[in-house]
Amino acid sequence: MSNEANEANQSNQANQSNQTKQSNPAPETCAGKHPAPPCTLVIFGAGGDLTKRLLMPSLYNLAADKLLDDDMQIIGVNHGERETSEWRDELTQSLRKFAADKAATFHTTQLNEQAWSWVTQRLEYFPGEFTEDETFARLKERLAKAKSGNVLFYLAVGARFFSPIVEHLGAAGLLEEKDGNFRRLVIEKPFGSDLASARELNGCILKYAGESQVYRIDHFLGKDTVQSILAVRFANAMFEPIWRREYIDNVQITAAETIGVEGRGKFYEQTGAFRDMLPNHLFQLLGMVAMEPPNSFDAESVRDKKAEVFDAIKPLSANDVVLGQYEAGPAGPGYREEAGVDPDSRTETYAAARVYVDNWRWAGVPFYLRTGKRLSERRTEISIQLKAVPFLLFRDTPVDALTPNVFTLRIDPAHGTTFDFNVKVPGPVMQIGKVRSAFNYADFFAERANVGYETLLYDCMLGDETLFQRADSIETAWAAVDRVLHPDSPLPVRGYAAGSAGPAEADQMLAQDGRTWRSLTETRDTHDAGKKD
Repeated sequence: MSNEANEANQSNQANQSNQTKQSNPAPETCAGKHPAPPCTLVIFGAGGDLTKRLLMPSLYNLAADKLLDDDMQIIGVNHGERETSEWRDELTQSLRKFAADKAATFHTTQLNEQAWSWVTQRLEYFPGEFTEDETFARLKERLAKAKSGNVLFYLAVGARFFSPIVEHLGAAGLLEEKDGNFRRLVIEKPFGSDLASARELNGCILKYAGESQVYRIDHFLGKDTVQSILAVRFANAMFEPIWRREYIDNVQITAAETIGVEGRGKFYEQTGAFRDMLPNHLFQLLGMVAMEPPNSFDAESVRDKKAEVFDAIKPLSANDVVLGQYEAGPAGPGYREEAGVDPDSRTETYAAARVYVDNWRWAGVPFYLRTGKRLSERRTEISIQLKAVPFLLFRDTPVDALTPNVFTLRIDPAHGTTFDFNVKVPGPVMQIGKVRSAFNYADFFAERANVGYETLLYDCMLGDETLFQRADSIETAWAAVDRVLHPDSPLPVRGYAAGSAGPAEADQMLAQDGRTWRSLTETRDTHDAGKKD
């Protein structure tokens, strides 16, 4: 498409939009929140899966909650010529299917047509290659005509395009902040594949943008249940006094999936479970659990405390890690039979690690992290096991051992907490029985439509960096695992049956410490969590 034709097309779209564009028709704004400032959201990768499945549903939900400014514009950059109307239709079909398939996320199978229309009227497709100067020259001309000087550049693309896009944005002067307007850069994971590549990417970005302009996004931190970790810890006097090595025996962080690689075998071959999950998602959860109390919820106060945790992690060795790969089992075929996977692949689909945070609060307390695909249950949770009490008092009772107290923060798919403790079983004999107290979010709070990116996008527009990673934290996390990523000899990859709890060697790692993993099948249904096992 020529520049003249492209400008004419944009002019026609603008005229039609001005004639019919409506103000945000949504219901009352979320309590305590106000609409984000006006901005132009530029999405690189407009035709990609991330845009369809996560960004557009999130923008739709934000529009429905009246948290977007009426002057917002959304420009989708992608290779290949097409009309904006085609892109709109494709996104509409995708969102309708998403709403039907994800009723639990949207809480309805029907779209709010007014809210989605509000979004679609602000969409504009912008053809261009991510590595060509001409694309960015035209984009600069287009942004000069935008209603707002505020621009949010979202890199919803493969990691290989991160540096080229940043370099082109910088060279075109598109990251320069002038006249009080912001220019922000949102970058998805994987942010590097090891310490050296993370440093290289940070160096490229910070050559053209200040740290305050960069939003390294981790969608785990967009979950309300993850953000609630800080509230549970610091808003309740019953937890903080015992949240330390004197009372806690171990912490287990689990992110288990029942699905396989779902047609993404080629991508997964280059990444693996360890790089994909450990130094980012699971370390972020570890940081929330282990950080010292900040003086405020100011972004830098929170991020400083998380950075201190990552800096205190003892570098992992080969003895601290177990890798696994699912084989044919009750849940289906093995990983090597998946499309796009090397028949002789040694890529891990499971990773478990023993992590120590060597500071005054946590010295000696192991953090056991595990993640895997094709496991027996889907769950993301954090279990804090307290130390055992002396058994002497119960030596003459029919009790062989006391069940450890375990406090579990349930993140996904169940949302809430459980607490395991001991009571006397009714009857004339002193007999101890395990019981469980449970809290479910749905029992106390109205559910809101959320795919996990709404808060993150909203915070990017507001300029709130609390839930985003800084360059130093990224590099410190990679430094903690770099020895494992570049071992003297390759780490063994153990087999486990699809549909099982993972490789036996992961159990053995904990058994060496006299501990066991929390069962993946325990409290399978959230609403059964309060029932006796």
